Amino acid sequence: MPASPSRSATPAPGGGARPGGAPADLAEVWAVITGMYEGYTAGDRERIDSYLDPEATVWDSATPELLCGKGELDRVRDGRPTADGAPAETGLTAYGQVVDVFGDLAVARYWLRVHYRAAPPDLARNTAILRRADSGGQWLVVHLHEDVQSTP
Repeated sequence: MPASPSRSATPAPGGGARPGGAPADLAEVWAVITGMYEGYTAGDRERIDSYLDPEATVWDSATPELLCGKGELDRVRDGRPTADGAPAETGLTAYGQVVDVFGDLAVARYWLRVHYRAAPPDLARNTAILRRADSGGQWLVVHLHEDVQSTP
C-alpha cells in the first residue's frame, strides 16, 4: 500500500498552494467522499448523486471520455457490466486523504482500494474538487478524477 502523504491542516507559509483548512471543513469534505462510496457500496444511486453537483465532470477509470453532467454519468453507469459480467465487488476503502480548502472550494486527494470476492483488489488514486453549494455549508463534488494504478 503506498505511503500516505502528510495530512497537515496547517496553512502553507505565504498562503501557498496547500492552505490546509479548518478541521470542521476538512472533516465535512472527507464525509462527502466517504458518504459517496458508502452509497456506491449500498447500490444507492440517489445517495451517491446527493454528493455530486448535477453538472459535475468525471474522468471515470473505465471510460475514455470526460463525462459532463448527470446524464452522461447515468449513460455510463447504465452500460456497466452486471454482476454476471464482472468480478463481484465486496467493498471499497478510501484512505490516505489530503484535503485542502480554498474558501468555498476544496481539493481532496486520496487512494481508493476496490475489493473483490474472487480477484485481487484494484488500487486507484483519486482527486475530487468540491464546492460549498449553499450558505448551509453543504459540499458537492464538481469534478472527480479516477486513475487506476495497479492491482497490488
